[in-house]
Amino acid sequence: MPQLPDDLDAVAVRTWCSLALEALGRERAEIDAINVYPIADGDTGTNLYLTVESAAAAVEAVFAAHETGTTAPATADAVRAMAHGALIGARGNSGTILAQLLRGMAGVLADGGDAAHLRLALTRAAAAARQAVAHPVEGTVLTVATAAAEAAQGDEPELRAVVRAAHEGARAALAKTPEQLAVLGRAGVVDAGGRGLVAVLGALVEAVTGQAPVRGPRTGSGKAPAPVDGGSVVGLPVGGVPVPAGGALVEGPLDCPEDVDAGGPAFEVIYLLEARDEQVDRLRTRLDALGDSLVVVGGDGLWHVHVHVDDAGAAVEAGVEAGRPYRIRITHFATESGHDVRVQAEPAQRAVVVVVPGDGLAGLCTEAGATTVIARPGEPPASGELVDAIRRAHAREVVLLPNDAALRHTAAAAAEQARTEGVRVALVPTRAAVQGIAALAVHEPDRGFDEDVVAMTAAAGATRYAELAVAERQSWTMAGICQAGDILGLIDGDVAVIGADVPATARTVLDRMLAAGGELVTLVLGEDVPDALADALEEHVREGYLAVDTVVYRGGHQRAPLLIGIE
Repeated sequence: MPQLPDDLDAVAVRTWCSLALEALGRERAEIDAINVYPIADGDTGTNLYLTVESAAAAVEAVFAAHETGTTAPATADAVRAMAHGALIGARGNSGTILAQLLRGMAGVLADGGDAAHLRLALTRAAAAARQAVAHPVEGTVLTVATAAAEAAQGDEPELRAVVRAAHEGARAALAKTPEQLAVLGRAGVVDAGGRGLVAVLGALVEAVTGQAPVRGPRTGSGKAPAPVDGGSVVGLPVGGVPVPAGGALVEGPLDCPEDVDAGGPAFEVIYLLEARDEQVDRLRTRLDALGDSLVVVGGDGLWHVHVHVDDAGAAVEAGVEAGRPYRIRITHFATESGHDVRVQAEPAQRAVVVVVPGDGLAGLCTEAGATTVIARPGEPPASGELVDAIRRAHAREVVLLPNDAALRHTAAAAAEQARTEGVRVALVPTRAAVQGIAALAVHEPDRGFDEDVVAMTAAAGATRYAELAVAERQSWTMAGICQAGDILGLIDGDVAVIGADVPATARTVLDRMLAAGGELVTLVLGEDVPDALADALEEHVREGYLAVDTVVYRGGHQRAPLLIGIE
């Protein structure tokens, strides 16, 4: 049996993240089903899962960096990674608030993980979350977080007692949320975000004590039966609305116009923002005037912005004026399980989901009919994000192109999850974006699924790939010793060329690859690479290799200045 921690150290933080992800994975569908506030869009459980998945991945990255050492990472490194991962991966209103809660906790736990520090961390977290929400509402996750912090107060010296008290306080507050928020009372459910927070705190109890908290219904004194922490209450009427097992909503619209406005904002806008504090203060004021459900979390120059608006363009423009927005996600409620949709369109027979390294290729693949997921530099997509893309593709059959060897396991996990939801998924193990382009070029949705997958796999496998990168430090490579600032030419994932500049290195890489033959060269240029480089490389190929064609694409903001494919 593993030794239980006396304080919340890095290993305990890692365990907490892992257990929280498992808990939200188990309860995701039930939490989605009771999501009626602020918008009945049925995605709170999924958004919380994706947020915690990003937090857990960031903590795992910290541990991976210490694999060669004999000691675990520092607690401060682990909790800061957890908070940063949640911030950059936050999804939806609930995920954004959870990210702020974790950030508030991390600011205290970085200095110590004993009982006293945890009590203060919970208090700071609840206060920070309320400050991040433009118009706090009781009966939501904010209420549950505050109750958890208040229940943890006292002089108890043991960490185990503090985490148990916080969890119990959260459960009791969750059971009372239908009394505080009318829309919950009418639907006969507890707050979805609050239930997710109870699951996260339950995982903390298990990480610290070694025992999972007792699961089961716990109701408050009000009239609403409240499914809490995995429990279910069946069949008791609340205001004439039957409450199904698991707290799921009955079919049909909710009769509570004062709480859920079917004529409310049409879009959810989310983005990360690099900006100074004073700019963010002005941004909050402007976005508050544009819409509702405004949550802005973060600090130290990096912020996560969430708002519901009718004018999505104005919300993004406000971000541009404040700083540099990126990872922009705009969801139209009327087309993405929104508050006024009753019947979903019939799914397509087949779709392709492709991971791309930049906005330019995203546009190209979208024009070809694919659903895209952008992998920005240093921010690979998590499995939940790929599952979400498969769902958005809304097809019975899906071909998944990860376009990165490092995403192999992530993509396999996403494919397996989608299969449990009834989608037939084939994973084509593309290792680079140019292989994905080649596979997409031969995709024919009208032929048999297996035949289409075989053709796409063959096209990807017949495409050799290369990329140029800038060396960050001196190191040994298969091509010799490189120095910081050298241009590296990687062919099929291995360093084959070390050069002084991009044009010369690119020519050398092309010559080595074309020495083995080829009919088509694909060049994908990064956003800062001039068109003159593409012109020069096209001329180089035309003069040195007869009957070899060249195509050029703009990749936008991508990690590598140049991607090369040879078919």
